[in-house]
Amino acid sequence: MSLQQQEQNEEAVRKEQDGMLLGVKGLKKYFPIKKGLLRKTIGQVRAVDDVSFFIKKGETFGLVGESGCGKSTTGRTIMRLYEPTEGTILFNGEDLSTKTEREMLPFRRDIQMVFQDPYSSLNPRKTVESILKEPLSLHNTHPRNERQGYIESLMERVGLNPSYVNRYPHEFSGGQRQRIGIARALALNPKLIIGDEPVSALDVSVQSQVLNLMKDLQDEFELTYLFIAHDLGVVKHISDRIGVMYLGKMMEVASEKNLYRNPLHPYTQALLSAVPRSHPSEIKRERIILKGEIPNPASPPAGCVFHTRCPQAMEECKGKVPSFKEVKNDHFVACHLYE
Repeated sequence: MSLQQQEQNEEAVRKEQDGMLLGVKGLKKYFPIKKGLLRKTIGQVRAVDDVSFFIKKGETFGLVGESGCGKSTTGRTIMRLYEPTEGTILFNGEDLSTKTEREMLPFRRDIQMVFQDPYSSLNPRKTVESILKEPLSLHNTHPRNERQGYIESLMERVGLNPSYVNRYPHEFSGGQRQRIGIARALALNPKLIIGDEPVSALDVSVQSQVLNLMKDLQDEFELTYLFIAHDLGVVKHISDRIGVMYLGKMMEVASEKNLYRNPLHPYTQALLSAVPRSHPSEIKRERIILKGEIPNPASPPAGCVFHTRCPQAMEECKGKVPSFKEVKNDHFVACHLYE
């Protein structure tokens, strides 16, 4: 390696670590495929396959892609709800991938999750008061005589009447239930909240209300978000930077402005071409129709996993995996077109 290349690598590392809260490097999560009476492993589903990105303190990182691309699995693996197959998960400089369950307990206060379905994520047999008190009791964060007042203040902050604390989840609408989920995530005053498609199950009018609430809470509590979604319009509204995934791999990472104005990867270009314009001033894009279907993650294509559907595929794409690298300032892409 030349001195110039070494200096460039050191500069890239320095830029990446400056203000970084979460750093994911080479993350993999494979699920075994078992068959027969002896449950013999005959293959693996590569749900997340060598994904890398970082999130700075106070920003919102949007993670998008088609259903089944591995974005939700990425979020759950970062939370250690799934054990990573390989890779590192750096949170505040600590590698979470090597921690035991007992060692993870303090970090679970700092990393919380808002789930996609606001009903199934809440225990139907418990009142809102019991749901919100549970994390306080588990981590012993507030004196018992102060918990009731703290819960009521949380309810009020997310836009719910504090007198509703004795109600059950089925007595609320979908948007109200998601507000309860957000209040539960806020209860331990976390540093990072992972939103696993938190508005996709809500009506469009309610989506904007919940998104605006999350943005207000981010400013008030100095939160950092990993926002997982498949709706590029929603992601644009809330994200500072965006990562695009396809078949378990990261295709492109850029700021919200750069990604929407100048998408580099053919997959990103196809996704953005399908987003309807909400204002005449927005860029008008020619519709790109992708042919074929998403390959089976248990047997992904050799080379670039997108080459079977890519309108700009070259011979090189069929046998060589493209490197994920910075091709412009803070604009990363994995594509042979830029090598």
